[in-house]
Amino acid sequence: MLQRFFIFCSGADTDILEQCSAGERTKYAGIGATVFFTAVMATIAAAYALFTVFDSYVSAIFFGIIWGLLIFNLDRFIVSTIKKRDNFFDELIQASPRIALAVIIAIVISKPLELKIFEKEINQVLLEEKNAMTLENQDQLALQYTPTLNAIAAEIEELESEVRTKEAEVNALYDTYIAEAEGRAGTEILGKGPVYQEKRDKHDAELAALQNLRATNADKINALETQQQTLTNEYNEKVASTQPVIDGFDGLMARVNALNKLPWLPSLFIFLLFLAIETSPILAKLLSPKGAYDLKLAEQEGAVRSWVTQQQMQREIVVTTDREVNNRVYADIAEEQELYDYKRQKARELMQLQADAFYKKQKSVL
Repeated sequence: MLQRFFIFCSGADTDILEQCSAGERTKYAGIGATVFFTAVMATIAAAYALFTVFDSYVSAIFFGIIWGLLIFNLDRFIVSTIKKRDNFFDELIQASPRIALAVIIAIVISKPLELKIFEKEINQVLLEEKNAMTLENQDQLALQYTPTLNAIAAEIEELESEVRTKEAEVNALYDTYIAEAEGRAGTEILGKGPVYQEKRDKHDAELAALQNLRATNADKINALETQQQTLTNEYNEKVASTQPVIDGFDGLMARVNALNKLPWLPSLFIFLLFLAIETSPILAKLLSPKGAYDLKLAEQEGAVRSWVTQQQMQREIVVTTDREVNNRVYADIAEEQELYDYKRQKARELMQLQADAFYKKQKSVL
């Protein structure tokens, strides 16, 4: 039962194989088994690749089975259409389009399995790319806010610097009138004289101005800091809203690109493995000598070709004979006087009718 199924997979004519030896049936069962298991691998590879796209087991399995059946039918067709010839190079030329197609199928099958085999390495590459994209995204978004934030920070610094400058002036006036009172500067007279009072009044006036400046600048700084915080919140919100796009950067194309950044030698060996599996049925038919199945198939096709050629020749003879008979029949009829008199009479009647019709038309015009 299993052998019959694999023979069906090989695309061989079961009626002809029944007339061959057991070894011939075993050979085609092996070819069919290769076709079948290649389709199974294609199903697994396609299901995994589609799962990375749809993120759904049902869709991945369904379309994976469809893809596996397509590969199975294609491989079966390729193997079944290769015919054994007397010249190996003629067979190779015949099989070259099939081999090229097998290479394409091997690439399609091996790539998703490479993605699964090197999944951890690919995840590491994707993580590095995501981190780089996150930093780049933050830098790009920061370009929209940095000039405004820098201007606000500079304005706050200017207001604070203004207050510090005023504080330094007030502190200097304080030191001045204290030194006057202690007799260490100014008039160098100990005590609180008129000069001391003058310097004290100037200090108090500047101190009041300082307090007023502090209050005014504090309000301005609070407003600027509020604006600064608002812009910072907007920036953080944009970063948070765009981050899921970066986190979701792990689709099929991203993984294929990440795979291409890994060392190429392991991927090459996997591809060569699937190429060998995919081309093995074709190579088996090319390298194997003509067997009983090939001879019987050639005999059957030759018999059909001969029968078709014979039928075509018979149809051509029938057409030729029929044409010659018709020519002879019409030639004999053309020599009969009775047929000539009959056609002469009908032609006379037709000309009379035409003359009468012309006369009536001309009369009506006049």
